[in-house]
Amino acid sequence: MPESDHGEERTPTVLAVSAHDLRHFSNLLKGVNFMDIGVMTITNGGLTVFVEESSLVSAAAYIPAQVFDEFTYHPPARAHSASPTPPDGSQAEEATVLEFPLRVFIDSLSIFSTGAASSATEGRAQTRRWVREEDDTPRGRIESYFAAATGKTVGMRLSYAGAGHPLSLLIAEGTSDPDAKFEVTTYASDTPPDMSFEIEQTVLQLILKSSWLRDALSELDPSCEKLTLIGNPPSQASPSRGPRATPAAPIFRIQAEGTFGSAEMDYPNDREVLETVHCTEPVSFSYRVAHIARAQRALQGSTKTSLRIGSDGTMNMQFLVSSPLARGGTNEAFISFRFLPLDEVD
Repeated sequence: MPESDHGEERTPTVLAVSAHDLRHFSNLLKGVNFMDIGVMTITNGGLTVFVEESSLVSAAAYIPAQVFDEFTYHPPARAHSASPTPPDGSQAEEATVLEFPLRVFIDSLSIFSTGAASSATEGRAQTRRWVREEDDTPRGRIESYFAAATGKTVGMRLSYAGAGHPLSLLIAEGTSDPDAKFEVTTYASDTPPDMSFEIEQTVLQLILKSSWLRDALSELDPSCEKLTLIGNPPSQASPSRGPRATPAAPIFRIQAEGTFGSAEMDYPNDREVLETVHCTEPVSFSYRVAHIARAQRALQGSTKTSLRIGSDGTMNMQFLVSSPLARGGTNEAFISFRFLPLDEVD
């Protein structure tokens, strides 16, 4: 009997992704794990997970489709209107937005202890893929979603059937036995969160190795409550000459203040330290250390940091996180933070 005779045509699953090693996906989510609820935006290019704390701190993990071994996205069908419009290219990029309990989801991913992400070489050696839908393999056990693999990793399959359905997560440690299945409740969300930054308003931009920033922040006294970032144009950062020479203003300075005093760290105008420096005018804005600490996990797992400050003091920090691809090579993902400055009265 034809499939159409069985009743209504089955609606395709909105999202189905799989990874032979879930650590890279899990580590990116942990970089923004400071709120209970997250907002996931699904597009053909991948996933974005957004969190926000009282509009003062917001963060987003940008997880490209290449992080997964398989990534399938079917945007849910729109309701038909009385005056339908012809399809255009923008509809192919239609986003699906949902809210979900982020901390619960990460706890589910961490049901097995997952250490540091494997190297690119290890990723190639331990590649395991999920069996595709068209493969003629009996279903019912979790290992049926895996193809043959060497080595032992923790794999995952994540699916979402659409509005009103949970995020369904299958996790397998090896392929011999089923290990865990979770369903995480989702909630409707109207529009994708906005993490835009007004590029034309940028007054200070730096790109540096994350290790340089990690070292500076790790030296802060626990009593520090306020962090001030100071920048000067390169012309003002050059020392003057002559009998009345004045010391150069720092091109970039981190200044911390706390109960037991203050500390300063100056960065030289050296490409070995600051790969890129753009500063159009003297800049000095302060931020709460407790807010900056929200980015600690993302900073620790990154290799490079891009820091931008707008004319209103809004700061954007973007962390580059590299991870190996299942089929060789590496993939670059990003975690972005946005901080609002403190309102200081002279």
